[in-house]
Amino acid sequence: MKAKTFKTLDEQIEILLQKGLVIDDIEEAKNILLRENYFFLSGYRHLFLKSQEDRNFKEGTNFKEIYSLFSFDRQLRNIIFKNILIVENNLKSILAYIMSKNHGFKENNYLNPHNFVQSPDRRRQVNDLLRKMKRQININGKQHSATAHFIDYYGYIPLWVVVKVLSFGIVGELYTVLQHQDQKEIALAFNMDPYTMVEYLPLLANYRNLCAHEDICYINRTQKRIEDTKYHYLLAIPKDYDEYIYGKNDLFALIIMLKQILNKDNFNLLMHEIDYELDILAGHLKTIKIESVLKSMGFPENYKEIVRLD
Repeated sequence: MKAKTFKTLDEQIEILLQKGLVIDDIEEAKNILLRENYFFLSGYRHLFLKSQEDRNFKEGTNFKEIYSLFSFDRQLRNIIFKNILIVENNLKSILAYIMSKNHGFKENNYLNPHNFVQSPDRRRQVNDLLRKMKRQININGKQHSATAHFIDYYGYIPLWVVVKVLSFGIVGELYTVLQHQDQKEIALAFNMDPYTMVEYLPLLANYRNLCAHEDICYINRTQKRIEDTKYHYLLAIPKDYDEYIYGKNDLFALIIMLKQILNKDNFNLLMHEIDYELDILAGHLKTIKIESVLKSMGFPENYKEIVRLD
């Protein structure tokens, strides 16, 4: 295998030019490559290549087009991230309220193994999760003013405060090991069922981490496919071998999840902001059409109709 070697900015530009990329302003392109990393092109150039076999750019492809797609993806991540933070905050608040109401709010209440599923095959998971919670409380408790206040003045941290120092991943996992009645009550607050909540929460946590670390978002595919929903049917998403081709493990699957878990106003704003960024991107594309980007995202042609569906 041929080893990768360091390339100067001038060498990087020369490689792009040799592959047929049009660069109007060399110095501007070098500055972008310096700030954003040459590697960013690898995730955004495939739509502009002649083919999978011919790795040269389509005739007329401009550096600005690729950078526009990169910038669109960054804005997309920001939009998704802030909406998943809304979901995270809602879940933490609702879970803390219901668990405190049903089992008590002190540490010896919400860290009591008897408040969780009692099946022998889940015992290790419950114990491991409680250890993770205690570790995060010990590590982060003194670093946050609210938790530090309760420790100093009351000697304990109530659950509605401790959830602030728990990661979304841990809170999502916590939900999966709650007693069924607690799961049902929490899911009801989102107008969902416990099975769907258990399915969606780890996927949402994965997207949260993806956005937080600035990984490529628009073409992301999750390993797990979500179950069919009424939105697949109502949007008449085409099938291939009885499997919907959009909205299963692509970005539109995330949109379907957020449609169900966000309130109406937040979801409508989310879609409005995505449409706005898509319109900006469409104005910068010359070599390819915006439909190519939508297809890569897993968005069906009539994706906007999901806003008006109940």
